[in-house]
Amino acid sequence: MIVQALMLFLHVASVVVWVGGMFFAYVCLRPTVVELLEPPQRLRLWGGVFSRFFIWVWWAVTLIATSGLIMFGVHDMAAVPVSWHMMLTSGAVMIGIFIYVVTGPFAALKRAVEAGNWNAGGIALNRIRQMVGINLILGFATIALATLGRYL
Repeated sequence: MIVQALMLFLHVASVVVWVGGMFFAYVCLRPTVVELLEPPQRLRLWGGVFSRFFIWVWWAVTLIATSGLIMFGVHDMAAVPVSWHMMLTSGAVMIGIFIYVVTGPFAALKRAVEAGNWNAGGIALNRIRQMVGINLILGFATIALATLGRYL
């Protein structure tokens, strides 16, 4: 029982870090950065922000996947609610998008900033923004499944 409670805590806390971080970056930080900074400073800032945030997201993703699979494993796979299967699917898609962002557009952003190629950096940052927007929507949908799934 204590293991199940610990897994649920780690799962929810990790979701808060990941989805909350995306919300803050997308809704609060991004518009302010666009208003106040020119592209070179903006791209350098985002490179630093993402470098720090993505370390936390790797930990969050690891804990979300591990704790979720442990909680799944405690139950008979056929006996868990459909919403759990939907959460598992949406979570897997979110993790896939995150891995794509880190290995694709974020890597391109870092290279562009190092080279002072602001145009390429802007293109990479825009792709990151799009993917974070998709993951933010998926994150809220997954939270809805977690909290409302039994009532749907």
